[in-house]
Amino acid sequence: MGRINRLRDLIGVVKDKLSLSRVALLSKPNTLSLHLAVLRATTHSPSTPPDDHHLATLLSLGDASRATASALIESLMDRLHRTGDASVALKCLLTIHHIIRRGPFILQDQLSIFPASGGRNHLKLSAFHDGGTAATWALSTWVRWYGRYLETLLSASRTLGFFLTSSSCTVEREKVEETISSIMNSDLIRDVDSLIGVIEEMCKAPDSILLEGNKLLYEILGLMGGDYLSAVNEVLLRLGEFKERLSCLSFGGSVELACCLKRLEDCKDRLLVLFTIKKPSIELLWGITGELVDGVAMVKMYGEGGGKLVSLGRRERLSESSRFGDRILKSSDSVQFSSGRFELNRLSSLTLGAAESTV
Repeated sequence: MGRINRLRDLIGVVKDKLSLSRVALLSKPNTLSLHLAVLRATTHSPSTPPDDHHLATLLSLGDASRATASALIESLMDRLHRTGDASVALKCLLTIHHIIRRGPFILQDQLSIFPASGGRNHLKLSAFHDGGTAATWALSTWVRWYGRYLETLLSASRTLGFFLTSSSCTVEREKVEETISSIMNSDLIRDVDSLIGVIEEMCKAPDSILLEGNKLLYEILGLMGGDYLSAVNEVLLRLGEFKERLSCLSFGGSVELACCLKRLEDCKDRLLVLFTIKKPSIELLWGITGELVDGVAMVKMYGEGGGKLVSLGRRERLSESSRFGDRILKSSDSVQFSSGRFELNRLSSLTLGAAESTV
């Protein structure tokens, strides 16, 4: 087995050199640097993450113009879809993840609308298999899952209106925090649904003995740990708002919210296995989830009985507001709910920076 692995590594080195030579000969002068940047970040060397210097070069190249960013994304996707090597595929996906996390806006924008035929961002890796060895066969499971996870992350980001885990989306997040009380219940539930979808996909990460000593897989889980904290903060913000609105939640809305909360609670045990992160925001999330489960049950009980729920153990204060978000509001929903969310927002802001931390 060791001899097979060494031979495979040697073949990978030869492939990398041939790819660099072919690109140097065939690429147009204006795209040569882009193709070289992609190849250098996604070499065949197993279990070694993309070099940070090569990633930084790739990200800076993608900030030149919209046309350059588009060509770079196309080159990266072409590399991903042409390779049959699990390590190369994982490095392509890691590069995409880094673009989401810390890439320039123009590069993120081109990633979000790829392919040009519809922008659905399907990475098309559900059938990926690298059958070279038992190890690469197992790594193929990670490729398929990681592709699904990034697709889910990109889809949720489109729903939210900003890249969930991006360090460059601070303004967009703050805008949501400022206008959260003016967002319709249906949009809040839609956001929570998409965020929980990201968390659910995290929980599907493969269990594998390959994790030990594999730096590629460690980096993937490290980035995912930061994503987890970002998702927690965004879910927490919206559940805090629902806590303020419980007495005014419709029966249908309570049913939808209850389904989301059940899905979130089902993820708890798996998340404790995946991550050893200890943050106040995480503890607060599970606390408020439990409170909402009880509160929603009361709303549903009153709805089924035809009664009207006036209060859930505390006074609800409604105030008019002239602040409206970017989303279109119906006249019946354009009411601001206020009271004890300010401490929640403060904690969320304090922990937002922790999204860059690793497992």
